[in-house]
Amino acid sequence: MAGGWAKDGAVSEQIEASISDELARMQTRKVPVGDSLTHCADCEDPIPERRRAAIPGVKLCVECQQERDGVYKARGGFNRRGSKDSQLK
Repeated sequence: MAGGWAKDGAVSEQIEASISDELARMQTRKVPVGDSLTHCADCEDPIPERRRAAIPGVKLCVECQQERDGVYKARGGFNRRGSKDSQLK
């Protein structure tokens, strides 16, 4: 139940739209093409059989793929939600 000027179901519609947008974005991502390599293209370590079976056309080992994707992204130490804890510091 939405309040104010929003129609009923507005929050659910917004959530569904966000999910649809994210699914569309993920479907446009580049997917590996061709045969999977047995050894990493960057470091030449063996690529496990389970990874090659799970991701057709894989060219990198897990470590090199994580480095390339930038899995770890450092963030600032700010609490952007404005909780009382962040206001007391």
